[in-house]
Amino acid sequence: MIYMTKDAVKILLIEDDKILSDDIASMLIEVGRVKQVFNGPDGEYEAIEAPYDLIISDLMLPEMNGLEVIKSIRNEGVETPVLILTAKDSLDDKVEGLNVGADDYLTKPFHREELIARVRALLRRSGIDTEENEIKIGDDMIINLENRKISIGNKNIKLVGKEYDILVYFAKNKNIIITKDQIFDRIWGLDSNTTTNVVNIYLNNLRRKLEILGKGDLIKTLRNVGFVLEDE
Repeated sequence: MIYMTKDAVKILLIEDDKILSDDIASMLIEVGRVKQVFNGPDGEYEAIEAPYDLIISDLMLPEMNGLEVIKSIRNEGVETPVLILTAKDSLDDKVEGLNVGADDYLTKPFHREELIARVRALLRRSGIDTEENEIKIGDDMIINLENRKISIGNKNIKLVGKEYDILVYFAKNKNIIITKDQIFDRIWGLDSNTTTNVVNIYLNNLRRKLEILGKGDLIKTLRNVGFVLEDE
């Protein structure tokens, strides 16, 4: 894993809505430098000709849609991770994007924290770390992302597998409501053979372990809405 400062990370953003493009670019200031283009051919050219650490592309683009851009750059041997932005929320649209070579997707509208989490996850997959190794929650809880250890005060809590992944997901999206579907898509993925009910099982296990150390109410349930980790 290579640590890179935000000034060293280069992100290509292909989005024809200039207002949304500017908003996304401002969201990613803390992650890297963003090059904005506003149509498919320009996005294709930049992705092939210039080195980028990550590509973010809308699907509905003028002149050449996002799927065509991704197909083209993959045929040219470009292996840069691609995050799809789409207003479409059907499973078929998401699967089609992943099948042509995208690495992840994000459905509009989305929260800033969710975008940053997805971007950083894709960068880490390609061997780039852009953030510190610790996440702090409240006054006494620390999550060490390097060794996967969690401490509350002077005590440690042992989480395994997806229990840890869920807690980190919430910790990176503090004070943001997260739905069960979002947790399932993020932690288990579209190709999972299980159902979203597994989210409740792992959340219950996670809460029981947190409760032992007085943090049982850290992740709150908002009935018929989702869940939230509140941190002042």
